[in-house]
Amino acid sequence: MIKLPEDVKKIISFLGRAGFEAYVVGGCVRDSLLGREPDDWDITTSALPHQVKEVFKKTIDTGIKHGTVTVRMNGKSYEVTTYRVDGKYSDGRHPDEVRFSPSLLEDLKRRDFTINAMAYNDASGVIDLFGAQKDLENGIVRCVGNPRERFFEDSLRMLRAIRFAARLSFKIEEKTFAAIRTLAYGLSRVSEERIAAELMKIILSDHPDYLRKAYEAGLTKIFLPEFDRMMQTIQNTRHHMYTVGEHSLHVMMNVKPERVLRLAALLHDVAKPVTRKVDEKGRDHFTGHPEVGAAMAEDILRRLRFDNATIEDTARLVRFHDARVPVTKKNIRRQIARVGMEHYEDLLSLRRADILSQSEYQRKEKLLELDNTKKLYEEIKDEMAPVTLKDLAVSGGEIIEAGVEKGPVTGRVMKRLLKDVIDDPSLNTREELIKRALSYYQEDKEK
Repeated sequence: MIKLPEDVKKIISFLGRAGFEAYVVGGCVRDSLLGREPDDWDITTSALPHQVKEVFKKTIDTGIKHGTVTVRMNGKSYEVTTYRVDGKYSDGRHPDEVRFSPSLLEDLKRRDFTINAMAYNDASGVIDLFGAQKDLENGIVRCVGNPRERFFEDSLRMLRAIRFAARLSFKIEEKTFAAIRTLAYGLSRVSEERIAAELMKIILSDHPDYLRKAYEAGLTKIFLPEFDRMMQTIQNTRHHMYTVGEHSLHVMMNVKPERVLRLAALLHDVAKPVTRKVDEKGRDHFTGHPEVGAAMAEDILRRLRFDNATIEDTARLVRFHDARVPVTKKNIRRQIARVGMEHYEDLLSLRRADILSQSEYQRKEKLLELDNTKKLYEEIKDEMAPVTLKDLAVSGGEIIEAGVEKGPVTGRVMKRLLKDVIDDPSLNTREELIKRALSYYQEDKEK
């Protein structure tokens, strides 16, 4: 038996008293049977939308055209959707029409995968018409009915199959995967936003390396062809043992499941295929790949319609992921100033994952250097050492009041002051900085 929330029980009960069937359906049934806490509870019913609205006092017409009414109960929202049969999917994304049906079977038949096509209420128990419980037991993602038909209806389901496999540590059933490989081109009809949403769910899962399955199926060729090149680019160097793509998959597995970190892990070496040079001894070199990669990461994420903050933060980590400096406080402060204090810990995390995903060659030395860098970073943070303009003991307004001309020269002087205090934090006093500001201003005028 599945333990339903009290609100959900009431909704099902109220619909039942009014003479209608009602069940929880889809992901909440799947997750409950797997012992996971469902994100939400969707309800399906034989009641038509206007009949649902008659049963409950507080409703919202969120998707009434497609049969969905949101029922408000105790301050929470629950989607209640009428059994339906989808018409043809001419665009490979949306049904041309939706017909309401009195049959639960017809409603479940239209769903994507068996594990998402179960229904439940306390009176009837689990309604499993397609062997979903066996698929759950065996760890299988399988289409309901003919996989080619399911993927023709909505091409995004191909990427969703990878996502469910990654999230649940499941395998994709053979015929289902074969259909994905055959129909992968259909993903080109899906919007970048929908693709990006599924991509993020894959790479934020416990198995971001399942992106390999998307590559093997021909899906990444449609929306991330740069990754295909990464998977096909060898790294003939003592520091590596995988292709660029395989290395990047391992780096993703070695960082926390955070949005920017996982994206940076995926894309940190994206420019290696285009910067690869082979020397006379047959060894590979990838000079300049961080800088080129940062620009490529920006282009890719913009193409996939990511927000500006995500694009900027990811590109920053890509740009600096391989920027090593002698491990002294002065050098670390300088680097923090370039990267940003708020991003530096993520950079160190990315570097550690990068090292752990390389060959064993000099791994101990690399990790020791990184540990020493982390130690100095922690000390700098505890000391609240100045690394940004806002950390200076004087503001732009104060040096203007002291005699520095207002305008571009103010910014130039402030940058020189910041450089001074980064190199020597003891200089960060108002008196010292005012004196230096006036001196730098005079030098600037004499140029």
